[in-house]
Amino acid sequence: MSLPALLDQRLRLPVVAAPMFLISNPQLVLACCRNGVVGSFPALNQRDSSGFKAWLEEIEAGLAILDNPAPYAVNLIVHNSNPRLQVDLAICIEHKVPIVITSLGAVKEVVDAVHSYGGLVFHDVTTRRHAEKAAEAGVDGLIAVAAGAGGHAGTWSPFALVAEIRQFFDKTILLAGCINHGREILAAQVLGADLAYIGTRFISTQESHAPDAYKEMLLASHAADIIHTPAVSGVPASFMRQSLENAGFDLAALKTQGEIKLKPLTEEAKAWKTVWSAGQGVGQINDLPSTEQLITRLDEQYREALSLTSQLAQHWPQN
Repeated sequence: MSLPALLDQRLRLPVVAAPMFLISNPQLVLACCRNGVVGSFPALNQRDSSGFKAWLEEIEAGLAILDNPAPYAVNLIVHNSNPRLQVDLAICIEHKVPIVITSLGAVKEVVDAVHSYGGLVFHDVTTRRHAEKAAEAGVDGLIAVAAGAGGHAGTWSPFALVAEIRQFFDKTILLAGCINHGREILAAQVLGADLAYIGTRFISTQESHAPDAYKEMLLASHAADIIHTPAVSGVPASFMRQSLENAGFDLAALKTQGEIKLKPLTEEAKAWKTVWSAGQGVGQINDLPSTEQLITRLDEQYREALSLTSQLAQHWPQN
């Protein structure tokens, strides 16, 4: 295990609730932190930087009344398509955001800025090359976004991705991709990750900002309904087939790999409002619990899985 001091003895479960575009909000973040997992949200879920700052103030006020809550995280898009990066980064520094999750670019200057006040930087990666570049930038953790994850997912098996990253990276590794059950949290740790990074399962909570129709589509979907395509945002991402059809996409055309080029944020935000992302683990989602109920369930499942590993060890004694 390689957990930074900020997270040591602060978590009920080794879990970060992923920042989900247009979905994560202060209510979801606070519910996660209150129940012992890291809650997070993208800065761009607010239309402007003043709104982003207001959300930070709301979250900090909610955490201030709690006894030793889990820390929260903010996602920043580190890409030249994001005109708000410098302003939002300055706000993160002002508020000393505990964890900054960076996507679409690992930049040493951003990492150094967060480190200047003692914050942590976790960075999304989908390949070894991306992971090596982020490690060189000095990040504190790497989020291995494996095949089957929602959002901007990779195509590598979690077995391959975590194993290759661990060959050169001895800091915190988070694993994303089809994690919906407590046993899968433990499986991520067995593979060599320190934390599970869970997105889709938190979309279908009562606190998430997803429309009711989005949540109902999650309940009706299975792994075969998830399509991985760059057509929506310009970068390969996973979406539910039904929402792509409803938005008028030609599913046959999506099977042909197009040019990978990130679209302007205004276009991406408009597209993601009607085309809904999810990971291949949707087939396990069959209810809409509160965040508290979900985390309690995951905790019970995780403890049961730990007990099961002890039983398995008895069946496979050492020679």
